[in-house]
Amino acid sequence: MSVTINIGGDFCIEPGYLGKPLLGDDIKALYKNADINIVNLECPVNEHGDDHKIIKHGPHLQTTEQIFEYLTQLNITTVTLANNHLLDYGEEAVDATFRACHNNGISYVGAGADLQEAAECIIIEKNDIKIALLNFCEHEWSIATTDTAGANPIDIIDNLAAIKKAKAAADMVLVIIHAGNEYYNLPRPALKKLFRFFADNGADAVVSHHTHTISGCETYNNVPIIYGLGNMLFTRKTGYAGWYTGLTAQLTVEKNKAVQFTLVPTKQSKEDFTLSVTAGKEKEEVLQETAALSAVIADDLKLEQAWNSLIEKRMPQYLYHFSPVPAMPGRYVKSALRRMGFVNTLTPPEYLTGVINYITCESHLDMARQVLKKKLFKK
Repeated sequence: MSVTINIGGDFCIEPGYLGKPLLGDDIKALYKNADINIVNLECPVNEHGDDHKIIKHGPHLQTTEQIFEYLTQLNITTVTLANNHLLDYGEEAVDATFRACHNNGISYVGAGADLQEAAECIIIEKNDIKIALLNFCEHEWSIATTDTAGANPIDIIDNLAAIKKAKAAADMVLVIIHAGNEYYNLPRPALKKLFRFFADNGADAVVSHHTHTISGCETYNNVPIIYGLGNMLFTRKTGYAGWYTGLTAQLTVEKNKAVQFTLVPTKQSKEDFTLSVTAGKEKEEVLQETAALSAVIADDLKLEQAWNSLIEKRMPQYLYHFSPVPAMPGRYVKSALRRMGFVNTLTPPEYLTGVINYITCESHLDMARQVLKKKLFKK
């Protein structure tokens, strides 16, 4: 006996696209034939308008319960909720998302009414095989606390304990993680190390999304590690071509055997976001790209070189955010200061040494987080 699992990437249909025919027959057929179907629900169900929008850096995403019509058409059985947008419209929207899942018979993992609940795994039993599903995400604006709702964070100690507990209760442990550098199609070296650590300590498969672009994969000590599924369906226009390409990971699980997997390329139409399965030459090109990325991941030196190239490319962006310029009024003033090179003037070495110390030293970082939260949220 075996169990087949489909895992899709980021799934977000915003209100302006709900009700439109977005799913091709081929993608429905792909998801109809698996025992378990999982996607990352990237946008919370918001019933209260923009009044509950939280203070955060980056875009706010939202949807309505109508999105579950599409999830039902795809035979989605479980959604992962540990992502950076779950809390965009406050705890009311998180609770509305939970209710919508219950109303539509879809289980969820990676979120809860508090941190303890968010960290719980779910166990799905099919064909006499018990599969434990765990879901973590990086710390951004969505994380649950001991007394507030939200997502389950990456925390090596807590995550390791959860994996070991799940391993004792199930035949297979599947870890799905929302992590990585957006629009970068490789894992940073530390993320590769983390995913392999989870594999070494009980995870039978590790799958990741968040970067809005596909990445490579590997089989490490008989454990599949898939480093980036890209978007499955995400109704936001962008000039970034990788946004419209995704992967569905198809896992085959049997008792006392290593998990087997294949990757199925999918695509969104750039015109209307219609989702379909990629075929023919286009499919082969995506798989070749995935193979090339996998080859880089397998080579520590090449992976480090690629990471250093990204650091060089994005250095101006990060220096800008470390400077006081973003806090200045008026986008024209900020734009002028950037063009005139004032960002470099406002981030001298003496200033940056303090920044480095506060974000490198664990004790300083923990204190800095609390100080900034109290200043920003007045509590």
